[in-house]
Amino acid sequence: MSFNKDIRFEIIKKIADINFKFKNLDNLSEIDTNSPPSVFVGSKLKYPLANVGILSPLEKDENAWVYDDAKYWAQHSFDIKDVMNLRDNLLNSRFQTNVKNPNVKNKFIQIAQELALASKPVDIEIELEKKIGPGLKKDKVLIPQGMSASLKKAKIVGNVKINKKLDRVINDDIKTSEGIEYLYKNNFDEYALSKIMSVGVLGLKKDRRLVPTRWSITATDDTLGKKLLEKIRDYKWIENYELFFGEFMGNVYLIMLFPNVWSYELFELYLPGSAWNPSNEIKASTDFEGYEGRKDYASNTAGGYYAARLPILEYLESKAKQAAVFVIRIELPSYWASLGVWVCRESIRKALNHRKLEFNEMSEMIESLKKIGMIKFGFDPERVLKKSKLITQLKTQTNLSKWF
Repeated sequence: MSFNKDIRFEIIKKIADINFKFKNLDNLSEIDTNSPPSVFVGSKLKYPLANVGILSPLEKDENAWVYDDAKYWAQHSFDIKDVMNLRDNLLNSRFQTNVKNPNVKNKFIQIAQELALASKPVDIEIELEKKIGPGLKKDKVLIPQGMSASLKKAKIVGNVKINKKLDRVINDDIKTSEGIEYLYKNNFDEYALSKIMSVGVLGLKKDRRLVPTRWSITATDDTLGKKLLEKIRDYKWIENYELFFGEFMGNVYLIMLFPNVWSYELFELYLPGSAWNPSNEIKASTDFEGYEGRKDYASNTAGGYYAARLPILEYLESKAKQAAVFVIRIELPSYWASLGVWVCRESIRKALNHRKLEFNEMSEMIESLKKIGMIKFGFDPERVLKKSKLITQLKTQTNLSKWF
């Protein structure tokens, strides 16, 4: 833990020094820096146009990787302020391009691709066309982006290290889902995979294109989830009823696993004063899938649906078991800044690593869920449970089996 505190202290000090040094950003046009490595493909322009951005601090930082390492933030319990501080101090140096031509000899695209594929921070020289302005406002899927400016010139300095297995995949003519599955089996996590997917280097060569970052994040979570489900649907059911709960950055997750065939339901509740609810009333959204999965996008809970599902499927896969899964997410007022769906993913991971409660009866688990909701978080799940498709189905099945 001291290692983490040292790094956090070093970065905060570095950011303070840079902010002092560059008080007036209007005069800043040439930057000698390094990228975490990180690239951002926007989705606001009229398709097929997109802004593609190279993300970097305003000057070199030996800990540049921390600016874009959500897993590290979660493992070392960074708070919202820490993450906002890191992201606010990244510059998005961007250029406009057509997403359908990632293979054309465009120097900026080639640089963006090299950065997305790099396994460690990359030294880069940047020249800006216009002065630096504010970046992306809050977003449900994306991590905040700091400042932005138009890119005039860019040059990678030194060698870019690319993993051999990744090099093989991008030079093969295979489907995106196959490439993602192969890399995932070879220890590329969903963060690296969504970055790689966004820069148009995966898939059949004739079909390759840049993918906006918001889409690549959800597509990666969904693709990995579907691959895991192909195996999980053949596993035996879990033996007992399992209950997990946890809180991270003002996001509470209550997770119930039932011995049954796969199905998954997510309820998201946004308490007054949380990032997405300025009103005085609790707001809610929900999505559901049965054994066969979804045919359409989970538009109510959006990217959070797929981000929360992935670690649960990883948990079931690690146990070689199948279950029906019911999840409640509660956004507390302490979640005051929206940081993107990585928070959902890592909150679930923390909850699953927390102590597991096991029960022999469904009614016992539901009673325990109610008590935890009320005592720990001041929230009564009763109304949510009554509206649940999954719980209704399971109760009906239980009644039928008793009758027979």
